[in-house]
Amino acid sequence: MKLLVLAGGFGTRLRSVVSDRPKALVPVGSEPLLGLQIKNWRDQGIHSFVFLLHHQAAQIIDFVKAERRASLLECEVECLIEASPLGTGGSVANAIRTLNLHHDFLLVNADTWLSAGIQALTDANSPSIGVIHVPDASRYGSVKLNARSQVTNFQEKSILSEPGLINAGIAKLSPSHFEDWDGHAFSLERDLYPKLVEQRLLMGVALRGKFTDIGIPEDHTQFCAWVATNTLDKVPHDEN
Repeated sequence: MKLLVLAGGFGTRLRSVVSDRPKALVPVGSEPLLGLQIKNWRDQGIHSFVFLLHHQAAQIIDFVKAERRASLLECEVECLIEASPLGTGGSVANAIRTLNLHHDFLLVNADTWLSAGIQALTDANSPSIGVIHVPDASRYGSVKLNARSQVTNFQEKSILSEPGLINAGIAKLSPSHFEDWDGHAFSLERDLYPKLVEQRLLMGVALRGKFTDIGIPEDHTQFCAWVATNTLDKVPHDEN
């Protein structure tokens, strides 16, 4: 199953940490984040990658080329560059159309670390998103599930700090969900997922593991500290 990697973002909130490279290549210790991600995805069984790029795409392409002699050895690898930003949904739709995809695929955010989830989403029916419990869901907005694990609501970000389930940045989707794409930018989170919820189609797959959205300097710093004290190739993929 192909893994589509959303790696085209501008990373504006991380400019104070790094401004000369794309967010996916922000350093974590001695290695770019994307290098750690690729190893983690490989460890979970992925061998077919599609990197969806826009901002500073050449740097990521150079990095991926180097990794083809290392972590991406014997993998199927493709890089797609968007001429203009298409949003998360448009980026995926463009990949489906460009690559003529006909089968279900997995989708991840390059800047969201999740130590587990690939197998659980592979085994799920599409459309499904991974959800994970965090002690403070206010920054992300929470996801509500019913007893059958259907997603019933996406709650907006709140000023109240409280625990809850959030979108973990991993999904299993079908090309059929993008058949009516008009070529314009759109968002998975604001456009496609709410539509699927209204149709009672979107499922939530509860995940466990280490989760970090490395989108702001504070979380990047915390993740760097966590990596410094953990041997990633020995971290179990169902870690709490």
